[in-house]
Amino acid sequence: GGWPRPPQPTAAPGLMVNPAGVPGLELKLGALVLLLGVTLLFGFAPFWLVRGAGWCWAGPDVRLRVSGWTGAFAGGVFLATCLLALLPHSLRSTSAAFGAAGITLQFPLPEFVVAAGFFLVLVLEQVALALSRPSPPSEQRQPLLAGSSFQNASPPPRCRGRLQADSGPTPALRAFLLLFSLSLHSALEGLAVGLLEDGREVLEVCLALSVHKSLVAASLAFQLRQGRLRRSAVASCLLMFAAMSPLGIGVGMGLTETKMSARHQLARSALEGLATGTFVYVTFMEVVPQQLQSTASRIPKVAAMLLGFAAVTAALFVKL
Repeated sequence: GGWPRPPQPTAAPGLMVNPAGVPGLELKLGALVLLLGVTLLFGFAPFWLVRGAGWCWAGPDVRLRVSGWTGAFAGGVFLATCLLALLPHSLRSTSAAFGAAGITLQFPLPEFVVAAGFFLVLVLEQVALALSRPSPPSEQRQPLLAGSSFQNASPPPRCRGRLQADSGPTPALRAFLLLFSLSLHSALEGLAVGLLEDGREVLEVCLALSVHKSLVAASLAFQLRQGRLRRSAVASCLLMFAAMSPLGIGVGMGLTETKMSARHQLARSALEGLATGTFVYVTFMEVVPQQLQSTASRIPKVAAMLLGFAAVTAALFVKL
């Protein structure tokens, strides 16, 4: 007896929700927000600290020393990021991609891809400098990371926090190279987080990336601050860098249901290798030489560089 029960509505296969996957999805969304907030906070923190500490009222000698120390610390951060994070990850990624494709390498192709990225940037820089209008010999010897107004012997009459725009193409080229290499690596890191399925792994990797990206964001802000870029250009670079990891996480979340083919893995590893070569060039040809070319405060600068290297090393230990 009784009335027949009405048929229960069935959801389409593509709309089925796995309850076990909801916590992982929530953690990934939380990681997206956390990485974005941490990068923005530590990226813009140097500007707030400089303004709050009365930087404009400091003497030129004090400003020169502090600028040199912070730049050396940033150089140590980039050096450790290059040698301990980007380069090993790129080599492993390229080798794993060829292994997944069933290709046995007899030639050091992962290292060759990194070298190709290095020489690609070298050629582009020299071509850009050759095609630009002639400059005095003293300017031709300057690297892409040209000295800022803080590093000049005669500081500007008033400190308003805006860097003077450079008439040549080198500051924009330097900013593009630095931003491209770091942003691409951040996007790939976010993609790896988005592809994770275990909620515990998502949490651990997210916390480790937060520590690492906070150091890189602050160092990137210092390096861009020392270039001849306007404050709006520096802010745009920081916003773009901060958006890369969340973008990678979003793409990874969308790709969790699909399996990346071997061809896609090869393309991804090749792109990462080129970006790593770009970062190697910027680090060893621009950032580190700029910090060591001055004769003032050599020992404190080396100590600050070692401190930055040690900070990234500690952050990488957290990942382990």
